[in-house]
Amino acid sequence: MSATKEEIVAFMALEFPQTKCVIEAVGDNRSTLSHDIGINELRPGGTVSGPVLMSIADVALYVAILGKIGIVPLTVTTSLTINFLRKPSAEARIIAECTLLKVGRALIVGEVSLYSEGSDDVVAHVVGTYSVPPKHI
Repeated sequence: MSATKEEIVAFMALEFPQTKCVIEAVGDNRSTLSHDIGINELRPGGTVSGPVLMSIADVALYVAILGKIGIVPLTVTTSLTINFLRKPSAEARIIAECTLLKVGRALIVGEVSLYSEGSDDVVAHVVGTYSVPPKHI
């Protein structure tokens, strides 16, 4: 069972109203999200903070997973590894492109490439694992 972009957007608005991530696309084991960048997302040195990059990557994984398995709210992050590759622009949205690599019954593994909008250079690469609750819960 999968969930549509519209179903996921409605679920996220209800359960995670604090997120600043925008779901651009969902489907085919993938998701694309964006996140506006302003003064609150910057760290000293004028670059996007690591927690902002980790957050959009985590949300991109969650959205891709919900798109694949349906709305399963208790699907949770068990591992998230990020490699910061280059300084993201402080004046461009962050774009997250997620691909699910393995979808199992209990664990799902995916990767996310993060970009500054308008650039083809990856600013960070993320690999994450999510745990899916047993069907009887």
